[in-house]
Amino acid sequence: MKIAFLPPAKDELVEAVSYYNGQSEGLGYQFAAEVKRTLERIVQYPGAWSKLSTCTRRCRTNRFPYGVIYQARKETLLIVAVMHLGREPETWRSRLRTKEL
Repeated sequence: MKIAFLPPAKDELVEAVSYYNGQSEGLGYQFAAEVKRTLERIVQYPGAWSKLSTCTRRCRTNRFPYGVIYQARKETLLIVAVMHLGREPETWRSRLRTKEL
């Protein structure tokens, strides 16, 4: 299954890695590895995680307070957001409204 990130989701991932590396050397790379493991779980079991809408689900990371919000589409896993769980939970919805995906 191909994994595609919406540009805001990719930006969130890069910003989080940078933030955690600023907190402690290497911590950002540990965060990136955790997101990678989360994506691997999603690819293996795309329908297993919490539904946020008809087509959208969220899988939480294990070690960090983040969730990967995604849609499983035919042969593509579309990553809508890599969000800190303390943020406004509905911000990802506008990302899907502004684009015909």
